[in-house]
Amino acid sequence: MNAPDFDVIMQGTVFFDVVLTGLPALPTQGTELPAEGMGSCPGGIANLAVAASRLGLRTGLAAVFGDDVYGDFLWRTLDEQEGVNLSHSRRVADWHSPVTVSLAVHRDRAMITHSHPSPIPASTLLADPPSAHAGVVHLGEEPEPWVSTASGRGMLLFGDVGWDPSQQWSGAVLEQLGQLHAFLPNSTEAMAYTRTDDPRAALLQLADSVPVVVVTCGGQGSIAIDSISGEEEWVPSLPVNAVDATGAGDVFAAAFVLGTLRTWPLRNRLAFANLCAALSVQQVGGSLAAPGWGDIADWLDAVQLQAAAGSRAAGVLAHSYAFLAGCIPAGRAPAVRRASATIARTSDA
Repeated sequence: MNAPDFDVIMQGTVFFDVVLTGLPALPTQGTELPAEGMGSCPGGIANLAVAASRLGLRTGLAAVFGDDVYGDFLWRTLDEQEGVNLSHSRRVADWHSPVTVSLAVHRDRAMITHSHPSPIPASTLLADPPSAHAGVVHLGEEPEPWVSTASGRGMLLFGDVGWDPSQQWSGAVLEQLGQLHAFLPNSTEAMAYTRTDDPRAALLQLADSVPVVVVTCGGQGSIAIDSISGEEEWVPSLPVNAVDATGAGDVFAAAFVLGTLRTWPLRNRLAFANLCAALSVQQVGGSLAAPGWGDIADWLDAVQLQAAAGSRAAGVLAHSYAFLAGCIPAGRAPAVRRASATIARTSDA
């Protein structure tokens, strides 16, 4: 049997993200504020694609790109710098690439977006999905047409949802869980869709509909049930100085996909995803902040040194993440956070 074309395939909208950092407050009418830093990078579904590629997964992305200067930058960065396969993506003429401006203020953020409807429905790009070990699906009111085909071919599908601006939290979304291998909502989404007021109650209810459920709980870590293996786990988050949470959920999902493809125990999958998300929130800006194996190796080296010096907290972490010693690729992988993806000459985000 031939090897699949990809480790993971995904489809969605790519945004040109401009990230302004170090703002003292959000601007008010008639004012102008200086930003200490600025960076630009691919955003939207690109956050997940970059995170997966930096972890060594052969990543395919199906998206529509404009032929403007933003589209040039997005395509070049994903293809040449980040190694994301764009063979299922398309460029179209006379379409303004979607743009998001992210304002980082006191560990929180606000966003402004400008976009036009795509002239090509992104879902048609995967009408005949390629072979892949895994696929990532964003659940909406209507199921993506390619999902049932991919599921029928044995692809492991990982689903997420977003904030529902109508706050109706339609049950039609949960009806799509039957085609998924894993569902990864955050605690707010999980409780809203299940009409529960406790993350674990939501977890238990969702576990009746999908083999693997993961509920991320921010600073409280993540909880999960794998009904295939019979595992149920809670793994606390890592203590970090969070700067910007943009894209942290995408980094978590990419890491969990990798752990699943490597058949790690559920606890290790959650611990690894928590770690990658924690590394990302210490830097600014979505895909700019996604860690690679060099960053993970640097973190593990530092923790082990602290543990050897007598730090009990570091000793606990070193024990919990000892499994990574056999997972980090051989040789010295480069650290990739604070990447060079910026339309300016240098990035000082």
